[in-house]
Amino acid sequence: MGKVTETNHPLIQHKLTFMREKDTGSKDFRELLTEITMLMGYEITKDMQLSEVEIETPMGRTKSKVLSGKKLAIIPILRAGLGMVDGLVNLIPAAKVGHVGLYRDPETLKPVEYYCKLPEDIGSRELLVVDPMLATGGSAVAAIDVLKGYGAKTIKLVNLVAAPEGIAEVHKYHPDVDIYIASIDEKLNDHGYIVPGLGDAGDRLFGTK
Repeated sequence: MGKVTETNHPLIQHKLTFMREKDTGSKDFRELLTEITMLMGYEITKDMQLSEVEIETPMGRTKSKVLSGKKLAIIPILRAGLGMVDGLVNLIPAAKVGHVGLYRDPETLKPVEYYCKLPEDIGSRELLVVDPMLATGGSAVAAIDVLKGYGAKTIKLVNLVAAPEGIAEVHKYHPDVDIYIASIDEKLNDHGYIVPGLGDAGDRLFGTK
């Protein structure tokens, strides 16, 4: 079973509080999401492989560490996932970025795919699938289904806020996927929204209703 990591760093929790505030505007919401994602990046990438190289410093030659192993790709689930891309790209500029477009049918609450564009070498990369909210888990499961269909083998799911129901749903269908979360919230309401959550992340990011 994939592991679930909740990052309780004080800076993340402090910034998340301001994101939850209903009066926080789109500009501050976007900036806070980028900052939190970057802070989460340290936990997400701590198991990346290293190799040893020899370099020349101003004081002479020495051996030092560089990243090796699988290269990364960042896959936002559109549209709210776009808000998490910059925080990770700031840390890993060489990562490629793909996109999976899904929306939730308001009647059935089921995800509907409308767009997919991925790196050609997706099967040889470690994927970070990003979406601020893990609510029912339907969109995450559908996105991971799509990615595995294109040959992806190593996937991590990165969310800001999650409901226990969403975590269980992802691991029901994709037990090999590790999940990284800033906060595991209480529950889903009758409309499939996370409580206490932070509302509709896409609307708050882009100022739409």
